[in-house]
Amino acid sequence: MSVNRLAAALVAALLAGGPGWAAGGDPARGEEIYQRCVACHALAQNRVGPRHCGLFGRKAGAVPNYQYSAAMKKSGTVWDDETLDRFIENPLKAVAGTKMGYAGVKDPQERADLLAYLKQATVDPTICR
Repeated sequence: MSVNRLAAALVAALLAGGPGWAAGGDPARGEEIYQRCVACHALAQNRVGPRHCGLFGRKAGAVPNYQYSAAMKKSGTVWDDETLDRFIENPLKAVAGTKMGYAGVKDPQERADLLAYLKQATVDPTICR
């Protein structure tokens, strides 16, 4: 593991409030699951969906130069393990009126793995500058 990746992993663990990853998630498996997201999202730049770098702790609807739905901007959501888990499970239910028309990730372990990957990747200084 490179020094930058190790530093990113340590920062992510600190942000998580403990030594492990999101709900026992596996970031390597989460990276595979993230491939479902890349049709619309990227870590470092906006695409059809907003970028994911800096995701944890960010207020929903706050990425500059991205056109969010009014519902997302007004949601008052701050992204953390709980809010992301709920949103990823069923975006349309979590934020009624969101532009994200994805049915969601129903499997709790897949969501935990995805969140573990996002925690690691979204603070990686080699990706998120």
